[in-house]
Amino acid sequence: MKFPWWPAIDAQRTAVADLLASLTPDEWSSPSLCTQWTVREVAAHLTLQQMTVRDLLARTPILVGARGNLERGIHDMAVARAAEVDDAGLVALIRASIGSRRAQTGVTPYETLTDMLVHTQDIAIPLGRDLPMPPDAAAAAATRMMTMHWPRPFPIKKTLLRYSLLADDTAWQFGNGPAVEGPMSALLLLVCGRLAALDHLRGPGLESLRAVAA
Repeated sequence: MKFPWWPAIDAQRTAVADLLASLTPDEWSSPSLCTQWTVREVAAHLTLQQMTVRDLLARTPILVGARGNLERGIHDMAVARAAEVDDAGLVALIRASIGSRRAQTGVTPYETLTDMLVHTQDIAIPLGRDLPMPPDAAAAAATRMMTMHWPRPFPIKKTLLRYSLLADDTAWQFGNGPAVEGPMSALLLLVCGRLAALDHLRGPGLESLRAVAA
């Protein structure tokens, strides 16, 4: 049976909206865990999950300006949204998406789930906020990240395939090689390229992974 992604997505939308609604202006402008993104830009990115093909076409000039660099294009669209909508408006847009069953254009709901899980932590962790991640949802997202070919997986995937990733709070394991183990939330962040997660993991493979991933 497929993972019930929509309830998990809605739970994360609710959690991140509640978190954002509690932030001070300084926290909104703080750096996120996502390199070169502020908390506000990450929040703005999450509001773009509901874009239709028409919405995407309307942002063609932004994508053209990125000159074929998809990551830059995604960042620039978030920056543009952040300039268009105030803090309360961004929270309202995320709340309005609760209950929607529209996946992001060109991807499966697993990518939408992963976006919500990981970007919520991109916001919470640097601000010192503890927002637990459901292990079962994180496991479903991590499996998708480690097995997908499109959208393009994170570069760290090739390295991680040489290790055995083991969760200690749910029945999840992936790969073969020296063991790296810990909470499922940290493993999901790791497979999505967040190296800060290494500080929450352990095992005989950790030091070699830390050396090659740096």
